[in-house]
Amino acid sequence: MQLAGSLGVWMQRLAQDWLVLQLTGSPAAVGAAVALQFLPMLVVGPLAGLVVDLFPKRRIMMVCQSVIVLLGIGLAAWAASGTLTVWVVYASCVALGIIAAVDQPTRQVFVNEVVGDAALRPAIGLNNALSQLGGMAGPALGGLLIAQAGPAAAFAANALIGVGVLGLIMAIRTNELHPGQRAGRGRGQVLAGLHYVRERPRLLLLILLAGLLGAFGMNGPVVLAAFAERVWHNGVEGFGLFNTVSAVGALAGALLAARLGTMGRKGIVAAAGLFGLSQLLAALMPTVGLFTAMLVVVGMMTLLFLTSAATAVQLEAGPAIRGRVMALYLPLLLGGHALGGLLAGWLTEQFGVRAGLVATGCLGMLSAMVIGLLLWRHGRRTRPAVATTGA
Repeated sequence: MQLAGSLGVWMQRLAQDWLVLQLTGSPAAVGAAVALQFLPMLVVGPLAGLVVDLFPKRRIMMVCQSVIVLLGIGLAAWAASGTLTVWVVYASCVALGIIAAVDQPTRQVFVNEVVGDAALRPAIGLNNALSQLGGMAGPALGGLLIAQAGPAAAFAANALIGVGVLGLIMAIRTNELHPGQRAGRGRGQVLAGLHYVRERPRLLLLILLAGLLGAFGMNGPVVLAAFAERVWHNGVEGFGLFNTVSAVGALAGALLAARLGTMGRKGIVAAAGLFGLSQLLAALMPTVGLFTAMLVVVGMMTLLFLTSAATAVQLEAGPAIRGRVMALYLPLLLGGHALGGLLAGWLTEQFGVRAGLVATGCLGMLSAMVIGLLLWRHGRRTRPAVATTGA
């Protein structure tokens, strides 16, 4: 369910990005489309987290999935008619972003009710791996569909997948779930999530690292479309190929994340740094073959970082507030993605495709080093206090 839902939504996101590029010919316009998909999460994210902590998660998922299906059907019909305009695509980006602001943290936290406390740690890791794998494989399948049958086919496929996911959600037996403690209904519950994170520097720094890597590293739709069009000149076929090999790397990253289990802070920071380094190396590859091969490494490091970071954040947060914490984590990650799309589009327009990817790769590595240093300093400050308390 997690894999299929993520797969379909990311197929639709890719189709929207490709349509904008075809309608405008501008990587900056694609960056704007990416921003419109993810910026709504920054605006409604904290409120969405409270909704997740207040209401039955299965019911929330059913409502969100129904809207996703209707959106996919509408876009498929409009695209097939040949009358779809860039402003309609932009509006669909905003609508999908608002739904995702509620749906994604709900999916992340729902795993707690499915497995209970006994198997929570491995279940969270697996759930995050499947979610991120869908985020990598969705654009790959979407690219192939667009190349063979056009964007309308990708929208229709998302709607079809959505119907299947909705059926799976409805089939879940509520009497077999393990509902956790819900948030209170008093005032200040939205701000409670912010205070909770602020009072835990380690948790705050992990969330900040995800936001920075989202801004500087997760700009695949903009960068890969630009490489296909302007560097290697292989069009939609190359775009689909690049997304496919990235998904292969993501699968390898999912397997590696499952094998490593829950990673500590050093491992998460190292994965973030290697993520930025792999982007830098990909930008410098002299041939399309080497560039394509390097995308496997980029995909692997992307998924390893995302899975380990999301798992660590969820396990750091208490059950009653986990929805609000994830509703801060995901908007920062995906909102960073939105701002990164704009940044990558602007850098590509101003300095060229390769220079844009070099710059974002270097910024990703710098972010990992700075956050790693702050985590190390926090660890040094707290260690003597722990030792004194133990004495």
